[in-house]
Amino acid sequence: MSQPIGQKQNDTLAKRGEILATDVRLVPTGPEAKRPGEGSDTGPAVEPVVEPAVEPVDWQTAMRRAIRSGAELRARLGLERYETPGGSEPHDRDVHDARNDRSAGERAFPTFVPLEFLARMRPGDPDDPLLRQVMATPEESADAAGFVSDPVGDRDALGAGGLLHKYAGRSLLISTGACGVHCRYCFRREFPYREVGSRDRRWRAAIDEIARRPEIEEVLLSGGDPLTLVDDVFAELVEAIATIGHVRRLRVHTRMPVVIPQRVTSRLVDVLAGNRLAVWFVIHVNHPNELDASVMDSLSRLIDRGIPVLNQAVLLRGVNDDVETLIALSRRLIDHRITPYYLHQLDRVRGAAHFEVSEREGLRLVRAMREALPGYAVPKYVRETAGERSKSPIEQSTTEQSTTEQSTTEQSTAALPTTEVSPAEQCLTEPPSRPGPPRRPPAN
Repeated sequence: MSQPIGQKQNDTLAKRGEILATDVRLVPTGPEAKRPGEGSDTGPAVEPVVEPAVEPVDWQTAMRRAIRSGAELRARLGLERYETPGGSEPHDRDVHDARNDRSAGERAFPTFVPLEFLARMRPGDPDDPLLRQVMATPEESADAAGFVSDPVGDRDALGAGGLLHKYAGRSLLISTGACGVHCRYCFRREFPYREVGSRDRRWRAAIDEIARRPEIEEVLLSGGDPLTLVDDVFAELVEAIATIGHVRRLRVHTRMPVVIPQRVTSRLVDVLAGNRLAVWFVIHVNHPNELDASVMDSLSRLIDRGIPVLNQAVLLRGVNDDVETLIALSRRLIDHRITPYYLHQLDRVRGAAHFEVSEREGLRLVRAMREALPGYAVPKYVRETAGERSKSPIEQSTTEQSTTEQSTTEQSTAALPTTEVSPAEQCLTEPPSRPGPPRRPPAN
C-alpha cells in the first residue's frame, strides 16, 4: 500500500529529537504568517491568501506554518468585516471595540489553527462550525456566573510530574502543554503548564509515582496533546510506562490526527502497536466536516494495526447542537470503524459560556439520536464534575420520572370523588382474592 501524500518526508523529519509546542517562542511561524509582535488584531488588515489546496508537508512543518492570529484567520476566509455569530452586526459596541474584545481573548488564549484544518472551513461563512470552534470572539470577555478557570478540578488532583489522580485505577499524565489547535472552549485554557513542567520532559517523577501505586492499571496521556511530542520522545515515554508491570492499558487522548492528519507516521503506529500494553486511541471530533479523507486514511492506519479508536465530542452551541449534525457525525464515525464514545456537556471554563447548551436540550438530542441510530452509535452523554471519581451520565433521574408519573396519575384522578374508608370498612369492602387458573404442565 502506498503511503499518503507527504508521508515519506513526514516519517523522515519526525525522527528529530525536538519537542514542538504551540508557544510562539518554541515554534517559528511560517513565512506567510505574521511573526509574534508584528501587528495585532487592531492593526493593518492582512491581505487574503488564495490557496486552492494545502501544500502537503510533514507534520512539524504544518505546526510551524499554522495561523497564529484572528486577523489572518479571517482574512484567509474572506471575513474582513466583523460579524457576530449568526451574521448580525454588533449591537452595543462598534467594530473597533469588538476587535479590542477579540484581541483581549487572544492575549488570554492565542489563536492557533493549522492550514489543514482551515482547508475544511467554508470561506465567507462566519457561522462555519469548524471556524466557530477556533475563532476568538467578544463573547469570551463576558463574565458568566459559574464559569471558572479550573472547572474540572485539575489543580486539586495534580501530583508529581504533571500526574493527575482523578479516576479509580487510572492516572492521567499531562505530557506536554503544546496542542495542535486552540479550541476556544478548551477546559485547560488556563492550566498552569509551566508550573508542572509539562514543556520540559519532566516525566521521571510521574513515572516513579505510577510505579509506586500498584492500583494504577491504566495511564491516560493527555495535555495539551501528547502527539505534539516527536516520535522518538513519545516512544521514550510509552516505553517508560510499559516497563511498569502493573500498568495494563495505555490511553492516548489527541486531536492531532484530526487537525494535522500527517501526524500519524509509520513510526508512531509502530510504537503504539508494538508494545505490551493494550492501547486505546481517543480522538476529539465535534462535527462531521472535520472528518475528510485524509483524516480517515490516517486513522485507518491505526485501526488496521488493531488499535481501537474512540471519539469524544463536546456539545457546543452553534457547532453541533442539532440532531441532524450529531447523527451525521455518528454515522461517519461508525462507517469508518470509529466508536462514538462520549458526548460531553460543556466544561464551564471561563470564556466559553457562549458555547453552552442546556442539559435539557442535550437530553432531547440524545433521545432523537437513539431513535435514528443503532445503540453502539449513540455516545454516552456525560458531564465531568470537580472532585468526582468518574464522569457522570446525564439522564432523566428516577426522582424526575417518579414526579412525572405522579403528576400524570394525579391529573387523571383529580376529577374522581374521594371517600375516606376506615381499615375495618376496607376489609369488609375489598373482594376476596380469587385463585388463578391452574398451571399447565410444560410442553415436552
